[in-house]
Amino acid sequence: MNRREFCQTTAGLALTAVFASLMPLGRTLAQTVGAAELMQPNPLGEMALGDAKAPVTIIEYASMTCPHCAHFAATTWPTLKKDYVDKGKVRFIFREFPLDPLAAAGFMLARCAAKDDSEKYFVMIDTLFAQQKTWVVQQPLAPLKVIAKQAGLNEDQFNECLTNQKLVDGLEALRGRAAEKLGVNSTPTFFINGEKKAGDLSMEELTKAMEPYLKAG
Repeated sequence: MNRREFCQTTAGLALTAVFASLMPLGRTLAQTVGAAELMQPNPLGEMALGDAKAPVTIIEYASMTCPHCAHFAATTWPTLKKDYVDKGKVRFIFREFPLDPLAAAGFMLARCAAKDDSEKYFVMIDTLFAQQKTWVVQQPLAPLKVIAKQAGLNEDQFNECLTNQKLVDGLEALRGRAAEKLGVNSTPTFFINGEKKAGDLSMEELTKAMEPYLKAG
């Protein structure tokens, strides 16, 4: 086995390891979540866009392989970003909730490509959602590698990223806490100023949920 084959095999095994380490989802009842509980520090660092003082804060828990999350990203997110986030009305926070090893791999690559840059992170997330059908396949490493290369990661960085234990631990902690403390058990799940709403929300549904806070602001 040459070095390239070894790295590809190692990366593939890492995806399985990620899935094995993630906590199984339990059935949790819906609950009222206070701001202090909801805004506990993200172990990987928060990825957010918009004014921190905006009257509305939306937190999305998503999985990269979730088709409903991809649909939200394609149909609702562009309008939400343009009309609310970019205009200072909404603070949007995106949190990882991988449902399988492939979703975890997508998140890990987004983190590695962006480092601490939220703008780059959201570009990578949008790209992965837009191309979801090309890499959520039986042989995902090759198409993922193409996307990662476009985001600036070379082959060594790609392989190192998928074996980064710090990222694995961070994803496990974030996902486990969301399930246990916040009652998240499906994707996408949103918290709009603390109010929990599950499912692929339309812009109309989001507007209705945001309206009271926007009027008050």
